[in-house]
Amino acid sequence: MTHPLISPPKARPGDRVAVVSPSFAAPGFAPAVHEQAMHRLAEVTGLVPVEYPTTRQLGASPEDRARDLNTAFADPEIRAVLASVGGEDQITVIGHLDADAVRRDPKPFLGYSDNTNLHQWLWAHGVQSYYGGSTQVHLGPGPAVDEVHAASLGAALLTGERLEITEPGESEDHGVDWLDPRALSEFGEREPVPGPQDDDGAGRLGEGASPWRWAGPQRAVTGRTWGGCLEVLPWVMAAGRGPADVAALEGGVLLLETSEELPSAGQVRRLLRILGERGVLGAVDAVLAARPPTSSFEVPREADERARLRAEQADVIVETVATYNPDAVVCVGVPFGHTRPQWILPHGGVMTVDGDQRRAWAEFG
Repeated sequence: MTHPLISPPKARPGDRVAVVSPSFAAPGFAPAVHEQAMHRLAEVTGLVPVEYPTTRQLGASPEDRARDLNTAFADPEIRAVLASVGGEDQITVIGHLDADAVRRDPKPFLGYSDNTNLHQWLWAHGVQSYYGGSTQVHLGPGPAVDEVHAASLGAALLTGERLEITEPGESEDHGVDWLDPRALSEFGEREPVPGPQDDDGAGRLGEGASPWRWAGPQRAVTGRTWGGCLEVLPWVMAAGRGPADVAALEGGVLLLETSEELPSAGQVRRLLRILGERGVLGAVDAVLAARPPTSSFEVPREADERARLRAEQADVIVETVATYNPDAVVCVGVPFGHTRPQWILPHGGVMTVDGDQRRAWAEFG
């Protein structure tokens, strides 16, 4: 990529970090989960979480939410900014943000889903961030913080190490309802992740390789990442906040994931076509797509149907990327985004996607 990006300095144990709600104020909706998340954040990282006026304020205006973000980014004692959760209206917050504050003192930002808006804004202003992490989803609920999430959280905030992105072996589409007391001590319905597979079923996997769906050439790609939630990226582009020139994405790794709104394979195809026609799919050298959720509280589904829908979405991603860029290495099913356990991945940082060994690594420095 030709777009210059700054890697913000890491925090140190004892530093203060902001916990904000740029979209939905989930801590105000389910405060018990939030309070457990704050305890675990301090316990896992040694950092001190700091709340802001709208962190728990349901229905806060875009201006007020932006004010909290600007305050956090401008405060020299705050060494990272974490989103409590996603939402659906962060696009209305972006126009009120202070780019000068971010440039003066870049600091790591963590979030996913609707926070794609903030990641793109930071990228446009030359600052790397980290795609993933939600205090309300990945720190507060359940009996403990998942190991892969804790490892990538620590790498993003503290250590900056290089980690191989591995398969935890189980996955859930959603957890227990936050208002149910069991949410504090139980995971959601987790199922085993199937074994290795690739685009032709030949099993061309190196020792220790991942079980995800692979397609494209057998080569390794190392490049800077760009992307986010597939439903949100077209909003970003329609608002004129995407890359001014997709040449800035050349040689990079495209990150894609879908949300709890459960888009069909047909919808995914149409959303991917937007990226294809915009030139994004043709510019990148690799595409890393997340394991998608295929059920929700509102749309419960049996295991067989969930598996079928995941396979349909994988087919669509492989086929559509190949239409626009047959030379791209494609990997589908990586545990980031809206399923859990969740890896946090660099956005604007460097990843290696190896289509020969069928493995992936992320650099958190």
